[in-house]
Amino acid sequence: MRATLTIMAMLWAGTAIAVPMNCADLTPEALGTSDVTFTEVAVVPAGEDSPVAQCRIRATTAERTGSDGRPYALRFELALPDDWNGDFVHQFNGGNDGEVKPATGALGAGTGDQSPLARGFAVVSSDAGHDGAANPDMGLAGGAAFGADFEARQMYGYKAVEILQPLARQMVDAYYGTPVERAYGIGCSNGGRHAMVAAARMPDAFDGLLIGAPGFNLPRAAVQHALDVQTFQPLTGDIRTSFSTEDLHLVADSMRASCDGLDGLKDGLIGDTAACQAAFDVTALQCTGGQNSDCLSAAQVQALQTIHAGPKGADGQQLYSDWAWDAGIEGGNWRFWKVESTVPPWDQMPIIAVMGAASLAQIFTVPPTEVGGSPQELMQFLLEFDIAGQAEMIDASSDALPESPMEVMSPPDSDDPALAEFRAAGGRMIITHGVSDPVFSVNDTARWYASLDKNNDGQAADFARFYPVPGMNHCSGGPATDAFDLLTPLIAWVEDGTAPEAVTASARADNDEVPEGLQGATRPLCPAPQVARYQEGDPKSADSFQCQ
Repeated sequence: MRATLTIMAMLWAGTAIAVPMNCADLTPEALGTSDVTFTEVAVVPAGEDSPVAQCRIRATTAERTGSDGRPYALRFELALPDDWNGDFVHQFNGGNDGEVKPATGALGAGTGDQSPLARGFAVVSSDAGHDGAANPDMGLAGGAAFGADFEARQMYGYKAVEILQPLARQMVDAYYGTPVERAYGIGCSNGGRHAMVAAARMPDAFDGLLIGAPGFNLPRAAVQHALDVQTFQPLTGDIRTSFSTEDLHLVADSMRASCDGLDGLKDGLIGDTAACQAAFDVTALQCTGGQNSDCLSAAQVQALQTIHAGPKGADGQQLYSDWAWDAGIEGGNWRFWKVESTVPPWDQMPIIAVMGAASLAQIFTVPPTEVGGSPQELMQFLLEFDIAGQAEMIDASSDALPESPMEVMSPPDSDDPALAEFRAAGGRMIITHGVSDPVFSVNDTARWYASLDKNNDGQAADFARFYPVPGMNHCSGGPATDAFDLLTPLIAWVEDGTAPEAVTASARADNDEVPEGLQGATRPLCPAPQVARYQEGDPKSADSFQCQ
């Protein structure tokens, strides 16, 4: 009786009550959808398969046959928690997509210890319109084979979100019997790119965007893969031995010797990475006078300078970005991407030489190039890619592929962002990026944010804030305080207008790349251009630092 009276009082007060449908009886028609096929509807209890009790829908839409004769569809998973908070998260996935990741909302973009699903958000996740496992006969190149079909490229670039966002939101509205109050988008890497594209193409679709390591210039960044391979492979004839683990530790140790105290405390963590760019000189590591240990060869020093400078065109123009010097170069994630993986089917080749090569060949160039699916064939493609002569293929189009890879993948205004419509719609975004990201340069993101600020008369911080993470690799890892929650301040910013400032970041206890004794240490994560500087007190506590 008391519960009934409480509900009646809430109704009299004008408060909407979410009354979910019966999950077991759900059909597309019941949710008011068309052209959707449910492949699974399940009542999922809280446990190993889900942090909370939920109704889970797995479905497909946009089914078609591509120009390449292959079947395509947009597959997705929608998680509808029993204890719904009234809000919705679109989970943007990474890599080449092609797989429906579990719809929890937490994908390395700084959501903290508790996933959005665990917080009560309804969450949708998709494969962006293609099945990455559909072409096993193509070996390691199969996951990028969809690049032969123009609509599949479009789906991957922007159309999947354009289709799924209103569809999933409609399904959430119908299931709970009340409209979604606020919508958020969350993703890291290619997922961060999806979020940036959505802000430009769908300015009123999201109230808040949490963006990690955004690959908003992904085709240009893919040219860096060719530069890395062509620079590292000749050092020893095998990219996997071009730099030993000890070599990269030596580089990081040299950076610490030059830069560690620039934030006011010598603790093994470099906080002022901007000042470090001028203080560190990699040529000081070059072997001299018969020295053959604790130093780098002249060729290794030149190689590091070359890759940090970024790819150049025939006239010396910058094709992508330069890169920041940072101690995270010793991180396992950095090595995994650029030097050597631990994956036997890849023959321990780094990600750039396998997955990166397949993407550059088949998705990020026009016309696409047919490549073999072995690690050696993919590696050879990058070795033979003419950076100065062929990089124009990322801006090319054709009758079969009428939008260039850059037009498909990047926000329309990525070179000169203003996001006026997103701002006018009341949108808020938080961007975070590891300074030692080996995939997408933090310098590229920093320049993007500087342009955004200029185009908003120095007031970009009114709706967008950028948090570089010193030492962090791609989305996580490295000698860094890489555990942090930026979702909570984003929610506060969207819901009550409280703009985010410093956020406490922690060195994970299981991160053995953090200098000894600093596991569990905390630091302020500061919005750019501020830097966390030591004041006084416990060197392991964020309270001893200030963002300045």
